[in-house]
Amino acid sequence: MAFVPYHNITGSTGVTTELIQVGSKSGAIKSILITNIHATNSATVTLFLQSNPTGAAPKTFNLLFTTPIPVNMSLLLEERDGIAFNNNVFGMFVTVGGADTVDILISK
Repeated sequence: MAFVPYHNITGSTGVTTELIQVGSKSGAIKSILITNIHATNSATVTLFLQSNPTGAAPKTFNLLFTTPIPVNMSLLLEERDGIAFNNNVFGMFVTVGGADTVDILISK
């Protein structure tokens, strides 16, 4: 359950990647940098918090929902944009489009 700040995500339709596990004691998140590293395509990113991800009736709260990130561009989310959350209850997840490739850096 260790906090991992760096993620390389290669898209696959309908596949969700866990960025921060519930109970990993991630602490306050200062920023999240999402960079589209695909050479020719925009990336479509959904970033969300979810409680009880493997159990019945998880609660999901979207931070980004099918947000496009152009080729060779980055999107920076900072704490004032609402990324503080209770990590004892919620985990953070990302879903990207099928051909998308993004790097995600989470700063504490």
